[in-house]
Amino acid sequence: MPNTLTTLIDKQTFKYGDKTALSYCDEGEWKSLSWNRFKEYVGNAACALAAMGIKETENIAVFSGNRPEMLVVDFAAFHNRAVPVSIYSTSSPEQVKYIIDDASVALIFAGDQTQYRIARSVQKATPGLRQIVTFENVTPDPDDSSTITYSDFMKTGANAPEATAREVEERRSRAVETDTVTIIYTSGTTGEPKGAVLPHSCFNEALDIHRERLSTLSDTDSSICFLPLSHIFERAWTFFCLYMGIKVSINYNPHDIQAAVKQCKPTCMCSVPRFWEKVYAVVEDKMGKMSGLRKWIINRALKVGRRRNIDFVRLGKKVPFLLALEYRFFEHQVFTPMKRVIGIENGRFFPIAGAPLSPKIVEFLHSCGINIIVGYGLSETTATVTCYPSVGYEIGTVGTVLPRIQVKIADNGEILVKGPTVMSGYYNKPEATAEAFTEDGWFRTGDAGYINHSGALVLTERIKDLFKTSNGKYIAPQALESRLGEDKYIEQVAVIGDGRKFVSALIVPDFNALREYAAENGIAAETEEALAADKLINDMLAERIAKAEHGLAGYERIKRFTILPAPFTMEAGELTNTLKVKRRAVAERYADIIDAMYKD
Repeated sequence: MPNTLTTLIDKQTFKYGDKTALSYCDEGEWKSLSWNRFKEYVGNAACALAAMGIKETENIAVFSGNRPEMLVVDFAAFHNRAVPVSIYSTSSPEQVKYIIDDASVALIFAGDQTQYRIARSVQKATPGLRQIVTFENVTPDPDDSSTITYSDFMKTGANAPEATAREVEERRSRAVETDTVTIIYTSGTTGEPKGAVLPHSCFNEALDIHRERLSTLSDTDSSICFLPLSHIFERAWTFFCLYMGIKVSINYNPHDIQAAVKQCKPTCMCSVPRFWEKVYAVVEDKMGKMSGLRKWIINRALKVGRRRNIDFVRLGKKVPFLLALEYRFFEHQVFTPMKRVIGIENGRFFPIAGAPLSPKIVEFLHSCGINIIVGYGLSETTATVTCYPSVGYEIGTVGTVLPRIQVKIADNGEILVKGPTVMSGYYNKPEATAEAFTEDGWFRTGDAGYINHSGALVLTERIKDLFKTSNGKYIAPQALESRLGEDKYIEQVAVIGDGRKFVSALIVPDFNALREYAAENGIAAETEEALAADKLINDMLAERIAKAEHGLAGYERIKRFTILPAPFTMEAGELTNTLKVKRRAVAERYADIIDAMYKD
């Protein structure tokens, strides 16, 4: 059976022709790319790769923010049996060099001027990197005679001799399921990155499994791509959308996502919890300022929505007539206008993964008719291992195991996975590969959890993130951070306490929300530093943190915290490329501040 991704463009073009495959925003205007044109571009790019000397099974790199050209390069590589390795657009020169060296990359596609400069600096130190292709028109270094633009690259393919096109087809005919689709480098909260090797066999199965589980999706749906395509979640989701014939709108700048969603009005979209935490915080804030009849209507709408969507629809039960009638009224008067403000009035299906999302927020969103599909997976498992089923999902879990995938819990609580979507190993790292699997072939996820009475998976913590206070109490920091993430005044948080006598936290606030609070309460602080140091603001946050911690044991609660005047960033090495806090880096950088919180 041919590899799904190797033959996908031809099959979908035959089926859909001039139907839109991709859309993208060019200078403020959304433009469409048909399947016919997509196939033409992939064909030209495939010939260009062959003409430029890329061999079968050779690794190339793509170092760019999201753009349609990335997908063109991906499929062109598949036609050549070459391997596209994605590098996060925000990666440092050191990170880029590590991947280029580790994967022996000879050709790199760079997005903009910043990425070109980094690629060029790496090229000077890495003789094996012989070619740079830039997606945008950049200003090349004076001594750079090898870099070409993507436009020239495509012309090379379009003008390639017939023999080159035949060579590409011959390569494609030799494709086998053990060929590598991509090498996904883990972001590495600890230690150096490792490249998870995902062969075509993983994607062949993953695409089929997702079609089976996500059976309500069809080619009438539309999606928007805004998470990095270098991340397995967005990469696999976008491949799945193309596999299903779903139109994908590609958002270039993640900071523009709110406007892009309103313009595109997608029916589905994968995202990380932070997107929905912000939605919840905004809605909760507006509700808090309501009074009288308006507030009663909103509260009644949520009560009706919860009863209808969670007590009946979730369980596959028939909704009572009067409840259905009342919900229809509130859907028209409350829920649809709210969704229209976000841009998801057509929304049907919103998978999320990557970090915990508070059950309180999940319940709220479902009560509003926003179908959040919580899931769990890793780069090493071709993304999804579990997700909510359409009926019977349980809030507080990450759903049930997908077909043909197996999950079990080790004696130490670690989640183990086995199945056809698990990676073949880490690139060039036999020892790390051996450590990642048990003797009988189960992949060690590094996550702790349990399977509940109904077969749903419940995550408890990253095993490496668990820490023990000096009093011998185990703390799960992500659970605390998830609770605090619900608060509109808190943007980022790092819970501290390993080997300490109590739990503390470093908090990065939402400074826009703090400025509004300061203005409303006569606080004169204007700068971030002044806001972070203000006693009234610290007292306010302390009250909100105490409220968020309700129900926790005393030893789990945050005893002291410090508000930071600047956010954690990837550039400073405090966040991974998937925006997870690098606890060791944060602990080292803010050691003095942390130590000060533990002085009597």
